[in-house]
Amino acid sequence: MITVHDLSQALTLLGLDADFSELDSTIQAHIKSGNDGLEFEDFVALHQSLDDALFGGGGQQQDQDQDQCADEISQEESDLSEAFKVFDEDGDGYISAHELQVVLRKLGLPEATEIDRIEQMIVSVDRNQDGRVDFFEFKDMMRSVLVPNS
Repeated sequence: MITVHDLSQALTLLGLDADFSELDSTIQAHIKSGNDGLEFEDFVALHQSLDDALFGGGGQQQDQDQDQCADEISQEESDLSEAFKVFDEDGDGYISAHELQVVLRKLGLPEATEIDRIEQMIVSVDRNQDGRVDFFEFKDMMRSVLVPNS
């Protein structure tokens, strides 16, 4: 069960400021009556709803004009850039294993103590094999996670 408070706290730990009332209204729309938070299925529905709103899931996007599509792509780039900056603690344009470890530690995740596992996470998305994740690798990874394959 994920409560509004839990999600707000996680976003804060990641350095992402979210207006609590907006977050609350968005999440409350997906919480089943009688529950205090999101169950797994509710979270999946919330994720799909956000995916559709942010990344144009579904076929209806093709009918919109090119200007709106360009605005959405620009917003997506901006959102991904902000998310990247959360991980790129030193601002050098790359996410290192150490930086990923710092973020995982802030989130209180047990993986933060396992540097071998963190390095494997980096390797799994590091296409140019330089030992770090650049913005384009991060963007590709996020799109593969957030946008369902057609």
